[in-house]
Amino acid sequence: MSKFVMECPYCGRYVEASNFIFAKKKIDCVCGYTIDVRADKLKSVECAHCGNTVMIDQSKAEKAVCPVCHEPINTAVDMHRLAEFSCPSCSCKLTADKAAEKYTCPLCDTVIDVQAQLSKEKVKNKGVASVIKYEGDNDVFVWKHPIEDFNMGSQLIVHESQEALFFRDGRALDLFGSGRYTLSTQNIPLVNEIYKIPTNADTVFHSQVYFINMTTHMGIKWGTDSKVRLFDPASGLYIEIGASGNFNLRVKDSRKLVLKITGTGSEFSQNEIMGEGFAAGKFKPLIMNKVKSNLARVIKEENINILEIDSCLDMLSQKMQDIINESLDDYGMIMPEFYITTIVTPDDDPNFRRLKQQFADRTLKVREEEIRKAEAEAAQGRKILEAQTEAQLKMVGAQGEAEALKIKAQAEAEAYKMQAYAQAEEMRAKGYTYAQETARQVGLEAMQNGITGGTGGGGIGDIAGLGVTLGAMGGVIGMTKEALDPIMENSSRLGAGFGGAIADGGSDKWVCGECGTKDISSKFCPNCGVKRPEKIIGKTCPNCGKTGITSKFCPECGTKIPNETWDCENCGTKGIRSKFCPECGCKRGDEQ
Repeated sequence: MSKFVMECPYCGRYVEASNFIFAKKKIDCVCGYTIDVRADKLKSVECAHCGNTVMIDQSKAEKAVCPVCHEPINTAVDMHRLAEFSCPSCSCKLTADKAAEKYTCPLCDTVIDVQAQLSKEKVKNKGVASVIKYEGDNDVFVWKHPIEDFNMGSQLIVHESQEALFFRDGRALDLFGSGRYTLSTQNIPLVNEIYKIPTNADTVFHSQVYFINMTTHMGIKWGTDSKVRLFDPASGLYIEIGASGNFNLRVKDSRKLVLKITGTGSEFSQNEIMGEGFAAGKFKPLIMNKVKSNLARVIKEENINILEIDSCLDMLSQKMQDIINESLDDYGMIMPEFYITTIVTPDDDPNFRRLKQQFADRTLKVREEEIRKAEAEAAQGRKILEAQTEAQLKMVGAQGEAEALKIKAQAEAEAYKMQAYAQAEEMRAKGYTYAQETARQVGLEAMQNGITGGTGGGGIGDIAGLGVTLGAMGGVIGMTKEALDPIMENSSRLGAGFGGAIADGGSDKWVCGECGTKDISSKFCPNCGVKRPEKIIGKTCPNCGKTGITSKFCPECGTKIPNETWDCENCGTKGIRSKFCPECGCKRGDEQ
């Protein structure tokens, strides 16, 4: 028996079989299915004549008939559903159903887009191309036009995202950017210069045209095929990590890419970058080598904690991108973005668990140190605040004490003044003056002590020795004028003499601030009875000018009083503490 074609029951492809007695009884289809010729040669088909679904024997070929209408059912027309094309990678001839979308080459495992390949074959079979344009998929970097013979005057169409490169005998020649070109010897000077193309429009010249896609190919996935061994210097432990992510890629130099990557191939697509399935990617070894050999080094140089590495992914991505681009430049490619999206840590590794525990302990210790430092600073702050508060309280206390002394002195002065006014008023009511009362009191004191002389020196000396004080007059304040008259007559003369002696002998006179009486030498004013003001003894406040201060702080403004004194060069007074000299009134620092 002759050979026949039968359909694979699994994928629908046609395979060749034979009825010869020694022929293979089992055939391997390109899809991997093993066809049993004796069993699978029977198939169910729909008769095109009667519409019934019937079973036929494929080994009968065109002799098979429908068991219902007895019309031929396995004619050559049915076989016309098969299409023949070449594998774009290994160029072997293949056959597949015309309606098929994908077909895997049994020799090189290339997944072929059947419809796209059939279109290329159709264009190629036309012979000379009159319009040259991009017929490939957008996922490709380089696409070679299937026709290599062109007429002068053919139209070249290059889109905005493309470049077209004319190639001849392994040399990259004229490069075209976006636009529409009518091929002539003027716009393909390199090709014309080398090969001397005739100007006849019917003349065919041979050249390959490569279209280069200049768009950025996004979201190409990558990942390390093995763990990266990393040494952590802080803990002294070795751990293994993995990394993965995405990157974007575009063509930088069309000539380099075609010469070094595409070569004589017809296409360079995105899935060839990292590879798919068992197919090796062209750039996968380069990317893996650069990442694995530099990732651990960069982590160590930048002193990145592996437990906090997620916060450093941007920096690591930029470092890896710069390193990889140095190598990609040789192939006319550039990686505008490179992303490390995931760092896989070995959570089950004892070393990694130990590293996490060490980091936790170290972090806790640092926090404790920070807390202790904060507490110490707070304690020091409290001490400073307490010291400042205590100093302020002492100042307030000193000011309060000075204010209390001031109030007490003012109260005593006011009480004494009121008492003096009362005594003077009482004496005026009884009909005698304070001077008369003073003279009378002095006379009484003199008589009681046996002093009878006039104004002689002995009498005056005796009077001075009496230590007469005005306090002695308190016992006679209540006496009436009539009772005092005999005594006044006997003592007036002596008292007058005593008063004169005091007036003549005393040089410390004063002026009454109440009634204006001048040259008073007694302790009380003889007209109104106001007590002689005490001589101011004390310090003067350098801030507000208050005088007579005996405390350490000024009772008016609370300023601390200095202990420094000065001597008046004008009058010779020494030990002065006030701003002005009490003798001559000269201001401190203005002495002449």
